[in-house]
Amino acid sequence: MGGARVAAMDEPYEAQPMPADETLPEARVEPTVDDVDELVGPATPHFAMQIRARVRALVRDLPEDHPVRRHGEEKIELLERLAYSSSKAEEGPIEPPTRPGWDQLPSHAPASAPLPSDT
Repeated sequence: MGGARVAAMDEPYEAQPMPADETLPEARVEPTVDDVDELVGPATPHFAMQIRARVRALVRDLPEDHPVRRHGEEKIELLERLAYSSSKAEEGPIEPPTRPGWDQLPSHAPASAPLPSDT
């Protein structure tokens, strides 16, 4: 049967050369608030600490009084709370603890009121 052949993992790989007239992007562009928000926006409790590390790496070289660094540090605090929560709960009402069956969901906590950490 004719079809596209997939190279085996141990076969040599030949990189495509970059066209000579194409310039390379700068090695590091100053991050923006939007860059921070793109990382944090889809955060879930499961990945909060990994995203926190990426945000920290993104803003660590900025001066302490830089607005993007301050925004990043605020988001880092949110991510740390989110790690011990069940959602960011930024939209819609928070379920009340009086809801039937609530006592059977002890891990349900929004980032604004996370569960206590085990540390």
